[in-house]
Amino acid sequence: MMEKTDVYRTVAETSPEILHKDKKSKFYAAVHPITSEEEVKPIVEELKKKYHTANHVCYAWQLGVENPSYRANDDGEPNNSAGMPIYGQIQAYDLTNVLITVTRIFGGTKLGVGGLIQAYRTAAQMALDGAKIVEKIVETRFRIQFGYAEMDKVMRIVKQKNLSIVSQKMDMDCELILSVRMGESDGTFRLFDEMHPVEIAIID
Repeated sequence: MMEKTDVYRTVAETSPEILHKDKKSKFYAAVHPITSEEEVKPIVEELKKKYHTANHVCYAWQLGVENPSYRANDDGEPNNSAGMPIYGQIQAYDLTNVLITVTRIFGGTKLGVGGLIQAYRTAAQMALDGAKIVEKIVETRFRIQFGYAEMDKVMRIVKQKNLSIVSQKMDMDCELILSVRMGESDGTFRLFDEMHPVEIAIID
């Protein structure tokens, strides 16, 4: 039986940038796939260079599946008027491992907090509507080490379970790196762990 938590929704690639206009202010929005918080700053810095007349580069991101972490950044806009409305769209589309950026060029007319919330939310939604959303599987990697004599036993299980081999070294001392979906990882670990003298370890 598959666990729901080993499937998540994200974007396949950076979305086309969209432009939303509101009272002469311009909001440029895009969705970016990310796998770590460290990827956020370079993307934001690049946008600040690209739009050097921009007043604000606001964003929100979410990472992880079981216990996701997130951040919403208003970049000088009134508190919770930009980052949180953007983050709300990440939640509405049930996505993770994504960053949404919205770059604002002020048009001379103040929008007010309510207007800003609506504008940032709309820009984020428009970017998401143009993004390629995909489902991905959370996988666990195992390192399996065994002697040449155990090769047949090991490969039989690999074949029976249709396990994905990332890399292999077949010599007198053999090693396999396997990628297994998280929902099946416990059972797979037990199978090899009970097979002496085969050694199995989880790779971070």
